[in-house]
Amino acid sequence: MRLNHLLIKLFLMAASIGFLLVLAGCGTTPPPEHPIPASEIVSKPLPRMGWAIQAGAFRHVDNAVRLTGKLIDRNLDAYYFIDEDNLYKVRFGNYSNKLDAESRARQLASDGILEAYYIVNPGFSPAARYASRDHQRLRDEIVKTAARFQGTPYRWGGASAESGFDCSGLTMAVYQLNGLDLPRTSRQQWRTGKPIRRKELDRGDLVFFATSGGRRVSHVGIYTGNGMFLHAPGRGKAIREASLESKYFRKRYLGARTYL
Repeated sequence: MRLNHLLIKLFLMAASIGFLLVLAGCGTTPPPEHPIPASEIVSKPLPRMGWAIQAGAFRHVDNAVRLTGKLIDRNLDAYYFIDEDNLYKVRFGNYSNKLDAESRARQLASDGILEAYYIVNPGFSPAARYASRDHQRLRDEIVKTAARFQGTPYRWGGASAESGFDCSGLTMAVYQLNGLDLPRTSRQQWRTGKPIRRKELDRGDLVFFATSGGRRVSHVGIYTGNGMFLHAPGRGKAIREASLESKYFRKRYLGARTYL
């Protein structure tokens, strides 16, 4: 009887310890999340951007951030960028015709959101000029656009860093500035692109990482060649280049996608 009581007591103690370990987060690790199956990936060419609205020509990034935030608050996928004249400008919208773009811009101006603005003709974008005949030239333009962001402390006007909009907002902006309608989030970008092997990477392709653990896409960057990629590390941090061979990113690398 004493032996049976002892065994029961040991069993209850072990069960209690196991329960406490689970509460403390030391229980069994849940199965890792896996990338989206290839059958669920929509690998088709990105649609071209339509007519867009551009506003601002700021010397200070904070002014561009404020305008971007006001537009995002109105559910517009606005982003700011550094133009070739080194001024910060804001762009948004994807309208099927010029009249719709002008109508929306006039409404925002009457509401006091915009002062001066410019309607962007999609026919002048790099995608319109090079996509059908010179993919390498288009790739070069994408990387050239991305390079202008390097060193900039990037902020997205109130968008949540936890949503992945910092890094995927950068890739979206670069592609849309070149006339290609890349979706906004890293998860959507992962779904949309054509999977490629690492040895097939070319300039302008996107590289994806699981930086939050598991196998779920949570970070994205633009491949710039020679094993390097440009990315936005996080809210307020400077956009920079990093190596795919670094210990941190090599461990978290999920794969690459091409859109050209």
